[in-house]
Amino acid sequence: MRIPERPQRALVVIAHPDDAEFVCAGTVARWASEGSEIIYLLVTSGDKGSNDPTMTPEQLIAIREAEQCEAARLLGVQHVEFLRYRDAEVVADLRLRRDLVRAIRRFRPDAVVCQDPTARYFGQEYIQHPDHIAVGEATLAAVFPSARDRLTFPELLREGLEPHVVPYVYLTGAREPDVFVDITAFFERKVEALRAHRSQLGDWDPEPMLRLWAQDTAAEARRRGWPNAEQMLLAEAFKFFDIR
Repeated sequence: MRIPERPQRALVVIAHPDDAEFVCAGTVARWASEGSEIIYLLVTSGDKGSNDPTMTPEQLIAIREAEQCEAARLLGVQHVEFLRYRDAEVVADLRLRRDLVRAIRRFRPDAVVCQDPTARYFGQEYIQHPDHIAVGEATLAAVFPSARDRLTFPELLREGLEPHVVPYVYLTGAREPDVFVDITAFFERKVEALRAHRSQLGDWDPEPMLRLWAQDTAAEARRRGWPNAEQMLLAEAFKFFDIR
């Protein structure tokens, strides 16, 4: 299978502010530096992500959207949009699928990056957030077949949004990755972007954990004989689909 060096235009569909910075920001920064147009589509604005008893959802939306826009700027992302679904309540229903199809037909990307809906847990330490699963599931359904099929969501045709075939899909945070991206030169930018999410990180420094993840991913790339993996010190991984 031929895997493109980079997409011309990538739509990154993600559940919450800071999700992309954890799992794919190194790749985003690399693609952007190489000339890709990157668009972020946030399904929620993270309005539940605070234990401060004085915080309101409306205040948190403003804080987290500003943090996400700053992180995106640091990575070279050209455009950020928020659908403002309610955090922790996302379901992969037809309303969400239609909104994602609308975005795909508007932006007409040649690659979509989204979360892996099959990754329900990792090891014995992490249970996947249900919003991640729902957004991944809805995004894949939007990519195939809904964005492609003229008779699906005919109301979008009345909005002037013609069908669009997305050639490439990258699942981030994937259970079974098969594509590796060298982010060695972009790792510090990834860390800087994640640090922009101050409301979520507090005093915690994410750099050691991110570095360990990226080192382990690069080691896996070498183990699998990925091209040029011997030069990789730090990497991100994806499950890749060519659905042209």
